[in-house]
Amino acid sequence: MLVRPALLPHWPPRPEDLFGRKGSLVVEVGFGDGRFTAELARAHPERLILGAEVSAASVLRALRRMRREGLGNVRLYHGTGPFALRNLVPPRGLLQVIVNFPDPWPKERHQKRRLLRESFFRRLSTRLVEGGELLLTTDHEAYFRFALEAGQRTGLYRVEVRPPPEAHLRTKYAQKWREAGRAFFHAAFIKVAEDPEPWPPTRRYAVAHALLQGELPPTLALGKGPVPVRGGVAVFLDVAQGEGGFYVLTRVEEEDLTQDLLLEVRRSAQGVYAGVGRFGSPLVTEGVREAVRALVRRLEATGLRVLQDHT
Repeated sequence: MLVRPALLPHWPPRPEDLFGRKGSLVVEVGFGDGRFTAELARAHPERLILGAEVSAASVLRALRRMRREGLGNVRLYHGTGPFALRNLVPPRGLLQVIVNFPDPWPKERHQKRRLLRESFFRRLSTRLVEGGELLLTTDHEAYFRFALEAGQRTGLYRVEVRPPPEAHLRTKYAQKWREAGRAFFHAAFIKVAEDPEPWPPTRRYAVAHALLQGELPPTLALGKGPVPVRGGVAVFLDVAQGEGGFYVLTRVEEEDLTQDLLLEVRRSAQGVYAGVGRFGSPLVTEGVREAVRALVRRLEATGLRVLQDHT
C-alpha cells in the first residue's frame, strides 16, 4: 500500500504496476489521516486512489487505516503531490485530483509555496484526461480566490464554483472548522485544453558512486555550506566515523523532492568506495549524483585519486 519510488521495478511506473490492475486513476494531495481517502475508496471500488502526503505521522495513521479496512484500491506516497503527479501518473492518465484544505500559506512572502499556482495548473493539464478535473475545498477565502485566478489565467480549465460535496466536509480539518463556524469554498477546475510544454518524469539512475585509490584521511571535514545541484541544493549535514570509513548525512533538495540520505566513504577490496548508501533506499536522481560528485572532489583534495567514476 506504500509506494516507494526507489524500489519500483519500472520507472516511471504504470498504474497497473502500482495497483495490479487498470482503472480510473484519482490522486488526493494531502490526505491527512486518510478518513476521506478511505471513504472515497469504499464509494468507488472501481477507481484507483493514489494519495500523497508530506507528514510521515499522517502517512502512518492513514496506512494503518487502509490496512484495518482492507482497502486494496489505495496506494499511499510519502512526499509532495507534484512529485507524485509528475512521476507516478502517466500523461493524460488521470481522471481527478482532490485537494482538501491545503495549507494556505497566508503570508505574502510565503505565497510561492502554495500548491495551486499557475505553473502547477499548467503542468497538471498534461496529466489529466480530457474533461478530467481538480476539486478544491478550503476554508480560506483568500487562497480560494488566488487559486481561481491562477487556474483561469492558464486558459486550460473551465472553472465552476459549487457548494462543497458533503463527503469533503467530513475530513479532520473540515470537522474542526465546521465546529468553529467557518465558511467553506469549493470549485472544480475542468480541463478543456493542455499546456504544450511537456512535464517529463524525474530521471532515475541505477548507481551513483566512484572508486578511488589511496589512503582514507584520518578525519573528513566537509563543512555545511550548500552545494549547488541541478534544480536545487545539497548540504552535507553531518559526518560520522565508523570502523571502515565515514558516513555522511546529506540532504538533497530538488524540484518537488527532498531526500535525507547517507553517503558512504569506506575501504573496499578494490580501493576506497564513495557513493550512496543503501539505508532508506533513496531515489538516485541527478541531484544525488551531483552530491556524490561534490563528495568525490573533496576526497580528491585529500590526495585520493579516482579510478572509476559512476557519478
